[in-house]
Amino acid sequence: MPKINSRIAEVVGSTTLAITARAKELKDQGVDVVSFAAGEPDFDTPDYIKKAAVDAINGGFTKYTPSSGTEELRIAICDKLKRDNNLEYKPGQIVVGCGAKHSIFNAVMVLCDAGEEVLIPVPFWVSYPEMVKVAGAVPKYIQTTKETHFRVTPEQLKASITPKTKMLILNSPSNPTGSVYSRKELQAIADICVKHGIYVISDDIYEKLIYSDEPFVSIASLGKDIYDQTITINGLSKAYSMTGWRIGYAAGPADIMGYMKNLQDHSTSNPTSISQKAAVAALKASEEGIKAMRDEFKVRRDLMMSLIDGIPGVSYIKPDGAFYLFCDFSKFGKSSDIAKSILNDVSVAVIPGDSFGAEGFLRLTFCTSQERIREGVNRIKAWTEKVR
Repeated sequence: MPKINSRIAEVVGSTTLAITARAKELKDQGVDVVSFAAGEPDFDTPDYIKKAAVDAINGGFTKYTPSSGTEELRIAICDKLKRDNNLEYKPGQIVVGCGAKHSIFNAVMVLCDAGEEVLIPVPFWVSYPEMVKVAGAVPKYIQTTKETHFRVTPEQLKASITPKTKMLILNSPSNPTGSVYSRKELQAIADICVKHGIYVISDDIYEKLIYSDEPFVSIASLGKDIYDQTITINGLSKAYSMTGWRIGYAAGPADIMGYMKNLQDHSTSNPTSISQKAAVAALKASEEGIKAMRDEFKVRRDLMMSLIDGIPGVSYIKPDGAFYLFCDFSKFGKSSDIAKSILNDVSVAVIPGDSFGAEGFLRLTFCTSQERIREGVNRIKAWTEKVR
């Protein structure tokens, strides 16, 4: 048995990726699997984005770029942040990464030292704690409740701060709950973080997928002090259905971005040149396609909720954003056991809530057609009737 780096040995593999892979394996064997597992739009990447990539290939744009991304793309990101989020950044404050996940990883590695604490509201995206562990820092969880729609309160945040607290990771809209923080809630959080000198990673990847009248607010836009303590993370994967293209970015104070650039120099180097050209085309185009996709997701969300409402013993909090329904199945046992049973017995792939720190819950995505949503939820209902 080889001796493994102790920090890497503690890292837990992604349940989301594992179940998605298992579902694909069953499909390849001819099993009719309904997948509510993977967090990616089922829509194809728009043609104008694909054309920009093809043009880049045909034009020979296939070489190394600066490791932090092309000037052209970083300018387009600055324009987007100003237009959409009222955030002023210069290209030197932008580091383009190989997906938003990579950008978050870089930020955690740069800012967190051994023994420092990172505050993570529960439920959380599965990768946050593992990134913190790799940095040698300590994940410190803040348990949210259904009563607050899984949003952390100022009182909870204050009670969780210690002299070792370095950072808060905030995700709005949230994976897995779909909860969206209001401006008032974010302002209260910002005030506390500024007072205690706590950095914020603001994971804004689902910003374009909001179904309520509550406008999206990025916490960095709430004042200079919190701006200086925030690393804003976003990317192209969700809004533009570009998950496989692997383009994300971080925006923040120039000195921190410089260290993130240095880290990237010696890890991945530049994101794919071709994908960067495609990202420029995406950011400069009309958002009509995004709006149409969002509207369809809203219809699917409402359909899935109405069908889940017909399953006794299962409850959820209505998601205002992203494309997940986080359902309480605790009356049926442990999350991992339920997810395995549902996949094996009725061929529906779901993600167990314990992966997100929420035992008894299941995450269902509505990133599939209305027909498949009906089929999948009906199968889950049949499973509950069988095991009840």
